[in-house]
Amino acid sequence: MQPRVTAPRQVLPGTCYLVSRRCTQRQFLLRPGRLVNQAFLYLLALAAQRYGVRVHAFCVLSNHYHLILTDPHARLPAFGQLLDALVARALNTSLGRSESFWAPNSYSAVALATPEDILAKAAYVLANPVAAGLVRTGREWPGLWSSPERIGTTIVARKPGQFFNPKGQLPESVALELAAPPGFASAEDFARALRGALEEREVVEQQGKSFLGAARVLAQRFTSRPALAQTRGGLNPRVAARDKWKRIEVLRRLSDFLRAYREALAAWTRNDPAVVFPAGTYQMRVLHGAPCAAFG
Repeated sequence: MQPRVTAPRQVLPGTCYLVSRRCTQRQFLLRPGRLVNQAFLYLLALAAQRYGVRVHAFCVLSNHYHLILTDPHARLPAFGQLLDALVARALNTSLGRSESFWAPNSYSAVALATPEDILAKAAYVLANPVAAGLVRTGREWPGLWSSPERIGTTIVARKPGQFFNPKGQLPESVALELAAPPGFASAEDFARALRGALEEREVVEQQGKSFLGAARVLAQRFTSRPALAQTRGGLNPRVAARDKWKRIEVLRRLSDFLRAYREALAAWTRNDPAVVFPAGTYQMRVLHGAPCAAFG
């Protein structure tokens, strides 16, 4: 049987990403609460430890989440599959649901080209509750939210009592280090820069808004959804680069990868024994054992 042809994603070691996922029908299935906060943090730490992912910032809103992370070993798809699958199973069980938890095609992983892009997207993530008109500052958000002051520290995430078998194989606790991303001299350097960028972004996002407040957020039903309709049909980028020439360079490399991938896939379907897929090919390598060029 031939493998299903899909638009390939280049997964290279050491890439930093903004990763996002949205709940089905934009419902508040991730509404802050003790179990949601504890379960998501535990599973994030578990998936990061299992696949060697380094987490830099995170924010979990009521109907979607954002992560800033680096993927040293090119295992991002496996990390995302484990995190999303276990979060869906655990929280569906707690809510008495059996339907799909995540919206179809809502997964997004945007590669961040430079340290400046990483900083800008990290500030965007932490200012998300403000931009959404929920709380006046990110620090007021009652859900999971990584303070810039926690950069360089380790969070111990403990396994919740619900859903998880107390006698099962999963550890009782997992350590999650909030590390500095590539391009920053130290954790202190990144924390200082992120704190300043977040404050600037929050001032902009506060303009002309009224805020729901933490108490009203916590009182929402999980079956509710935002009052404003979602704009559909927008772009779903794979790369973020503020610098024009850096963006052109990154997009050209991605175009070269896609062209080389399609050529290799055509050779694969012809059973060409000399076929080699380009560096960063993930699905063909993992699912079908296809040979790939080395990175670097």
